[in-house]
Amino acid sequence: MSPGMIKVVIIGCYLASLLFLGVFSSRLFKGTSKDYLLASHSIGPFLLLMSLFGTTMTGFALVGSTGEAFVEGVGVYGMLASSSGIIHSLCFFVLGIRLYSWGKKYGYTTQVGFFRDRLASDKIGLVLFPILVGLVVPYLLVGVISAGKSIEGATRGDFPGLSENGGIPPWLTELVICLVVLVYVFFGGMRGTAWANTFQTLVFMILGVVTFYIIATSLAENAVAEGRVQMENGEVRTEPPSGFMDSLHIVSREIPKARRVRAEVTEADQIETVEAPPQFRTRHRLDPWMFFTYMLIPFSVGMFPHLFQHWLTARSASSFKLAVVCHPIFIMIVWVPCILIGVWATTGLLTLPPPFLANQSENANKVLGFMVKALSGDVLGGFLLAGILAAIMSSLDSQFLCIGTMFTKDIVVHYGGEDRFTDKQVILISRCFIIAVVVATYALSLTEIAQTRVFQLGIWCFSGFSSLFPLAFLAVYWRGLTKWGAYAGVLTAAGLWVYLFRMSNFGERENWSLDFTLGDQTIHTMPVAAMFLASLVVTVVVSLTTPKPDAETLDKFFPKKTHGA
Repeated sequence: MSPGMIKVVIIGCYLASLLFLGVFSSRLFKGTSKDYLLASHSIGPFLLLMSLFGTTMTGFALVGSTGEAFVEGVGVYGMLASSSGIIHSLCFFVLGIRLYSWGKKYGYTTQVGFFRDRLASDKIGLVLFPILVGLVVPYLLVGVISAGKSIEGATRGDFPGLSENGGIPPWLTELVICLVVLVYVFFGGMRGTAWANTFQTLVFMILGVVTFYIIATSLAENAVAEGRVQMENGEVRTEPPSGFMDSLHIVSREIPKARRVRAEVTEADQIETVEAPPQFRTRHRLDPWMFFTYMLIPFSVGMFPHLFQHWLTARSASSFKLAVVCHPIFIMIVWVPCILIGVWATTGLLTLPPPFLANQSENANKVLGFMVKALSGDVLGGFLLAGILAAIMSSLDSQFLCIGTMFTKDIVVHYGGEDRFTDKQVILISRCFIIAVVVATYALSLTEIAQTRVFQLGIWCFSGFSSLFPLAFLAVYWRGLTKWGAYAGVLTAAGLWVYLFRMSNFGERENWSLDFTLGDQTIHTMPVAAMFLASLVVTVVVSLTTPKPDAETLDKFFPKKTHGA
């Protein structure tokens, strides 16, 4: 069996196990729409932790972060991952528990249902639904594109008859992934999704640690054998690494140098005795304001519709404790190896194919797959690729199910009439819309959008959700929020997102910033800062100048405390 077929067989077995899990979970299906969409509020602490973490760790976290570190350097971790761990848990605690309690008490299934009641506005769904779906679709594309590019990079040269570079073409991988996710979401609903998320989260975390170990040790061993490792006294090291920590020391001490080795450089260049061209460096000074405003992006989890739906599946409020505590630790376990692997690819410890050097941005999404292929065996490589797909698919399922739920509950059932549809019809409508979304996502993945760096596409997607965070926070904690303030804030956020996205040439202008001049100093900020602040200010100002919700609505969500005699 050829090396490529070994990987394909292993990945095929993994995908088959997911299909089995989805079909098996359908045997526990109670036949109600509540069970299909919310698993009857039966998810305990461990499953909740796994499903919440799994659905936030997308192709953006694995493939995107590795590719971005390959292009921009190790500072990527500080820009996003370090703050994400804290802010995500903060959102679970500050928003998740309250929204769960209201959802269980009043029967909410989606965000729109909550906002409709909280704002006493029947039409808020017509504004929020298209905006939320419009932001979820790029999020779906991040996962689908990541799967296609990573498998293409990992199978490069294994299947000469399938594509120009001999790898499995992205369109084929993306088609298979979409079909597999569709099947187990179609049959398993939220229970199948939660189980699959747990299984896939365990798979990609375990295999992620194994990947990190294999790549670090193999890279160090190969670099020493090829005479590319220079010791502090200037001599070339010939002694093999003595273990994992020694290997980690060898590969990590090259990070400050971080330059790629082209075919035309000499052996002296490869062992870092000659200064390489500036463009081969990846450590650039990041503007402090850019770094600071990056911290607004993790607030996006507060408005992820699929995360809101997962919050509602909890068995009780105490189920959130484990997720709040462990989520930051899990983020570190996943992000640190991914960032380091991306940066190691920029050092002189291995030779990258010429296409990677000729077009860094276009090939950034393939870096993780290439590193797995170059530094692991065929069997292990197949398992590691399965782990990468696990991370990608653990979020796709929740997003597909979420969009189907929103369309069914917030549009069809709400405006068509609660008594017009039976439970079976509701489930059928949800499934049909999920199929339509999967088809649309796959079609978009075949366009030029697929050439965009996953990390950049993800940043724009998350920025849109972050700009809606003020609405969620104010709805939960401020009695003074009005429906007109909400309308104004949502439309401001959406309008500004579209305008700035066009200004960035639809995400193609890398590291595009919104610049302000103060005296002689130019301040560079992430676009999310303007969207976030504009949405917050407009929502508050309009709410202060428009009629407040009626007393019945306010008492429903903010009951007055009664004191005993």
